[in-house]
Amino acid sequence: MDSLDEKFPQLPERLKGLGELAFNLWWSWHPAARMVFKRLGRQAWKDTGHNPVKLLTALPPSVLEAAAQDPEYLRHYDLVLAHFRRDVENQVCWFTANVTDAECEPIAYFSLEYGLHHSLPFYAGGLGFLAGDHLKEASDLGTPLVAVGFMYPDGYLRQMINPDGWQEGADETLDRDAAPISRVYNDKGEQLVVQVPVGDPPIFVSVWKVMVGRIPLYLMDTDIEANNPDHRRISNHLYISELEQRLLQEIVLGLGGTEVLDALGIKHSVLHMNEGHPAFALLERLRERIEARQMTYADAVKEVKATSVFTTHTPVPAGHDVFPFDMMDRYFSHYCSRLGLSRDDFFDLGRNPADPNAGFNMTAFALRLSDYHNGVSAKHGEISRRMWQPLWPDRPEDQVPIISITNGVHVPTWISPKMELLFDRYLGAGWLERHDDPALWELLDAIPAEEIWEVHCRQKAKLIDRIRERTRLRWGNDHISCTNVVAGGVLLDPTDLTLGFSRRFATYKRADLIFHDLERLKAILHKPWQNVQIIFAGKAHPADDPGKRLLQRIFNFARDPEMKGRIAFVEDYGEQLSQYLVHGVDVWLNNPLPPLEACGTSGMKASLNGLPQLSILDGWWIEGFNGDNGWAFGADAGDDRDAQDAAAIYDILERQVVPLFYTTDDAGIPQGWVRLMKNAIKSNAARFSARRMVKEYVQKCYQEALDFSMK
Repeated sequence: MDSLDEKFPQLPERLKGLGELAFNLWWSWHPAARMVFKRLGRQAWKDTGHNPVKLLTALPPSVLEAAAQDPEYLRHYDLVLAHFRRDVENQVCWFTANVTDAECEPIAYFSLEYGLHHSLPFYAGGLGFLAGDHLKEASDLGTPLVAVGFMYPDGYLRQMINPDGWQEGADETLDRDAAPISRVYNDKGEQLVVQVPVGDPPIFVSVWKVMVGRIPLYLMDTDIEANNPDHRRISNHLYISELEQRLLQEIVLGLGGTEVLDALGIKHSVLHMNEGHPAFALLERLRERIEARQMTYADAVKEVKATSVFTTHTPVPAGHDVFPFDMMDRYFSHYCSRLGLSRDDFFDLGRNPADPNAGFNMTAFALRLSDYHNGVSAKHGEISRRMWQPLWPDRPEDQVPIISITNGVHVPTWISPKMELLFDRYLGAGWLERHDDPALWELLDAIPAEEIWEVHCRQKAKLIDRIRERTRLRWGNDHISCTNVVAGGVLLDPTDLTLGFSRRFATYKRADLIFHDLERLKAILHKPWQNVQIIFAGKAHPADDPGKRLLQRIFNFARDPEMKGRIAFVEDYGEQLSQYLVHGVDVWLNNPLPPLEACGTSGMKASLNGLPQLSILDGWWIEGFNGDNGWAFGADAGDDRDAQDAAAIYDILERQVVPLFYTTDDAGIPQGWVRLMKNAIKSNAARFSARRMVKEYVQKCYQEALDFSMK
C-alpha cells in the first residue's frame, strides 16, 4: 500500500489515524466512524459521495489543523480509533471462542462481485451485496477469511432514462487513487502482477486490496499493458454477454485468483465459491496437490472435496453457466493433462447428466468437486435438490446432498442510523452484539408507538427529500425533460402511504404487475384522504431489451398525468438509494414469478427497519411470513397467474393495507400499523441476519472442513 504520509501529506500528526481508518471499510458500518469524517465538513462529506479518501484529499489543511485543536472533536476521534483498533486487532472473538483457538489457514471466499459501499462501485446486485455482507459479518465474528474478486474499473453502469423512458447506460470509471482501495506491491516495490496459468497469449492481472474490517479482499484487474487488447477488457465489465469473454473472466477469477493468493504467500484451508463463476479454483487446488505434493488424483480429489464449499443462487437450469466443449478445449487441452486426466474425463467433470451434450456446466463441476453444497433459502434448497438429482442417481430427491442456508443481511450496514439510536435507548447497551438472539427483539414492545412512528416519518421525509434533490440536480446539470422531472418523484407526498419496489428489472420479477388493471389501481391511488403512491427503482441489464421495455412501461406510467404524480421512477439505482428506500417507504412490494426468486434480500433489509412486506410466497418470504408481519399472496394462482396475483394485491391493499395505515388515534399515531412494524422487526431481524447466516456456514460447513484440513 502507498504510504499514508504520501497519500495524505496534509494530515496533522494528531489525526494520522484518519488515514488508516479511511482505507478500511469498517467505517462504512459504524455511524460514529462516519461521523468522524462528516464532522470535518458536512457539505464536503456529501459532495465527495461519503468517500473518506476523497474527503481527506479535498479538505484544506486549515480545516484539518482546526480539528486537531478541537477538544470535542478529538474526544470523538479517540473513541472511534480505539473501537476500530480493538475490533480489527482483537484475537478474542466469537470464532476463536466457539470454533478453534488454534492457528488455522484462512477460508478463501471467491465471488464475481462484491457490494460493499457506493465509494467502490464494482457490484451489480443481490449476489454482490450478499458477498459484501458475508465479509462484513465474518469480520465482526472474527472468522478467518480472505476474499478474491475483480476490480471492474469501467464496470459500473450509470443509468440514465431518455424522455421516451428508454434506459441508456454510461460506464463510470473508478478513480482508483481516490477510493478506499490500495495497490499491492511486490518485493521490488512494484505493483504485484500475476500470470494466470491458462491462456495463449498469456493473461496477467494486477492486484489491489480492500480492507473490510479484519478481512482482506484482493481484486484483480486485467487492464494493464502486459495484456493484449482483448485480454485487457476481461475485467472491464461485470457479466460479459459474449460467451468466450465470459469463460475467460471465470478462468481469471478461479485460476488467476488462486495464483494471486499463492503469490501473496496466503495458503488457504477451505475454499468457498459464491456461485459457479469461480469454480475453476477447484482445478488449481487439484493441480497443487498433484504436482507440488505428489498426491494421486484420487487422493487430491478427496482432499479438495472435503475442504470446498459451494453456494448456488440460481433456481432455473438456464441461469447456470455452460461453455461449449470445443471452447473449453482451446483453453484446457494442456491443463487437464497436468491433472492426469484425458480430455473426456476432464469434460465429464462438468457434464450435466440431464443434458450431457450441452457443454461444460460450471454448477455441475462445482457440485462434483465439493462436499458442502447449499441453496440460499429453504425453497431454493428444495428446488436445487430436484434440479441436480441426476448427479446422484442412486439417491432419492430428498437425500441429495444440497442443504439450505438462507441468506441474511448485515444488520449494522442496513439498519437506519436513527432506528439504531432508538434501539440503543430501549434494547440495552451492546444490543448489536446480540442481534441474532430472537429474545432480544421482544424488548421492542417497550418502545412507545409515537417514538418509532416519529423515526419512521423522519426517514420517509428524508427519502423523499433525497429523491427531489436528485431530480433537481439532474434538471440543473443535465437539462433533462420536464416529463423526466415529473416521473422522477418531485410530486411525492411524505404523508401518503408509500409502496416501494426496487430490484433488477428482469421480466420474471414482474415490476409492472400492479398495473394489470389500471382503473382499479387508479381508484386505490386516488382514494380521497387515503392516497397511495409507489416508488420504483432499478436497472435492466444492458443487454436485456425485454427488461428495458418493462422499465420503459413503468416510466411512462410515472409521467402519465392520470397517475397524478403518485407513481415515481427514480433513476440510477445504487447502494445509497437502496439505503434510503429500505429505511423510508411504508410497504415493501415484491411479486416475482415463483419459484424464480432464490431468496431475495431487499425485503429482509426493509423488515429490519420496520417495513412490512406485501410479497408473493417465494424465496425467503416463505420462511419469514407469519401472518402478523406483513401480507402474502399467490400460493394458489392458476393459469392466468398475472391476473390472479394482481387481483390479490389490489384486494390486500383495499381491505387491509390502506385502512390499517390510515386508522390513527387522537394523536395521529396509527397504533395498529406500528404494531405491524414491530412484528416485522421482531420476527425477521435475528432470523434473517448475516450473523445467523455466517454462523450457519461456520457450523455446517467451515468447521468440519477446517477440521479435515488440520489433520
